[in-house]
Amino acid sequence: MADAGPVPYEEGYFTIPATAGIAPRLIGSRCRACGEHFFPQRLTCAKCLSEDTEQVQLGPRGRLYTHTFLYAPGFGEQASATPGYAVGQIDLREGPRVQSLLIGERGAFRIGMEMELALESVGEDKQGRKILMYRFRPVG
Repeated sequence: MADAGPVPYEEGYFTIPATAGIAPRLIGSRCRACGEHFFPQRLTCAKCLSEDTEQVQLGPRGRLYTHTFLYAPGFGEQASATPGYAVGQIDLREGPRVQSLLIGERGAFRIGMEMELALESVGEDKQGRKILMYRFRPVG
C-alpha cells in the first residue's frame, strides 16, 4: 500500500506543504555575517567566507532573468504540441538567482515577468509515492 504523502526528488532543496493553499518554498541559506542568501544551501558564505550560515526558506516568487527553449526529440510531446522544454533563471526576492525548468509553452515567457515556484510530479518511488521536483511558472 502506497504512503499518501509525496516525496522530494532529493531532500534539502524544497518544502512540500502539508496543506492545500500553502506555497512550496526553496530551502537555502543566509549568511549571518553579511546577510547574503544562497540556493542551494551553503555551509560557507561565497561573499564573505563566513561559516556562520543558517537554513532559510526562499521564494516562492521571483522575476524571470532569462530563459530559453530546448528542443529534444521525444521530450514533452505528450504534454504539448511543441516537443522540448523551457529553462530559465529566476531572481528571487531574497537575492539568489535560481536555475530551473519552467512550466509553460514556448511563447509563454518574457524577461522580467513574475514567476512562482510550483511542484510537479516526475514519477513514483518503489512505495508508490509521487516524487516531486520544483519548477517555476508564470504568475497568474
